[in-house]
Amino acid sequence: MTKPLFSVITITLDNLEGLKRTHESLQGQSTGNYEWIVIDGGSQDGSKEYLPHTNSLWISEPDHGIYEAMNKGIERTRGSYLIFMNAGDQFAAPDTLEKIQPAIAETKPDFIYGDALEENFYKYSRPHKKTWQGMFTHHQAMLYRRTALGDLRYDLRYKIAADYDFTIRFLQRAENILYCPFPICLFENGGISQLEALRGRREQFYIRKEAGQNLPGNIFIFAAQTLNLFLRRKCPRLYRFLKMRQRQAGNT
Repeated sequence: MTKPLFSVITITLDNLEGLKRTHESLQGQSTGNYEWIVIDGGSQDGSKEYLPHTNSLWISEPDHGIYEAMNKGIERTRGSYLIFMNAGDQFAAPDTLEKIQPAIAETKPDFIYGDALEENFYKYSRPHKKTWQGMFTHHQAMLYRRTALGDLRYDLRYKIAADYDFTIRFLQRAENILYCPFPICLFENGGISQLEALRGRREQFYIRKEAGQNLPGNIFIFAAQTLNLFLRRKCPRLYRFLKMRQRQAGNT
């Protein structure tokens, strides 16, 4: 059996409609050089009955949360590059994976990341070197080379920000990093990282501490993240305007 270039890992629990959207997005990709791994946490909404009619490699069983499920997904992959697309998330365009393929063939990067779409908002990625400030793009807009991943897995101590910890630790071992200047994912709002955003920021504080960030810098980053969260929730137009101005300043 030919090894696929991409392994798309989808975590789901009682989200049949979101699962269908992710499936349709995958089916619409202009390249079929991928495998779809679905880890269902024992859904009771018809997802388990739907999965046999898809092209996925799937399991349905109870687990201890999304990050344990993601670890299960990693163990089942055969592809060269892993991307995590939870139920409801979609690729930004039908040719998203195809657009990434030439860069892989040319440079074989360990880590690939790009921009994202949030409903009608284009969310530019920050440079990956700003990882200390938090997730620089959505987890669904990141691809990890399987051979560089090795034995790295999500740390189950963290319930909200294990993806941040995972990415920090992966970047410490990645040698060749590629930024794609286009959106990779259409992110579905309402996930646990948004519903419990403040708890996620606290977990990020401890993750940075373990990774060696000094205390004054860590406190400053936490305060800036808290202000950013307030603006996003209470003044979304101002938040988006400031993000756009920040992006424009970075390009000058």
